[in-house]
Amino acid sequence: MPLTIAAGIEIPDDELTFTASRSGGPGGQHVNKTASKVTLRFDVAHAVSLPNDIRVRLLEALGARVAADGTIRVVCQASRSQYANRKTAEARLEALLVRALLPVAPRVATKVSRAAKRRRVESKKHRGGIKRNRSVRDEDA
Repeated sequence: MPLTIAAGIEIPDDELTFTASRSGGPGGQHVNKTASKVTLRFDVAHAVSLPNDIRVRLLEALGARVAADGTIRVVCQASRSQYANRKTAEARLEALLVRALLPVAPRVATKVSRAAKRRRVESKKHRGGIKRNRSVRDEDA
């Protein structure tokens, strides 16, 4: 079943690469004989299913998540079931790609309010007064 990341944009299963390996951590004898950990790789840079503008946006938005060869790697070893880990990895990749395609809201420049500036200066004056009163004054001399 293809992953839907946006309206009209689907990633077919043949563009996803799954590998299974032994999962780490505790688990007794079961963990030593089953390959339940799933690694999902998706080649964003060379995906045929992605339009060029979407591919560029994904590569920019994902940045450090994309390896040098243009792939994204998602690892899942939460379950003892390889099938469950595979479904979880697919869901994580889908969520990651959907989140990367969301437009970034532009930053709106704001000014510090006059009251905030006044409070800042008053707190500095108050603190300075506390420090000034700490000094020992010699009134006899």
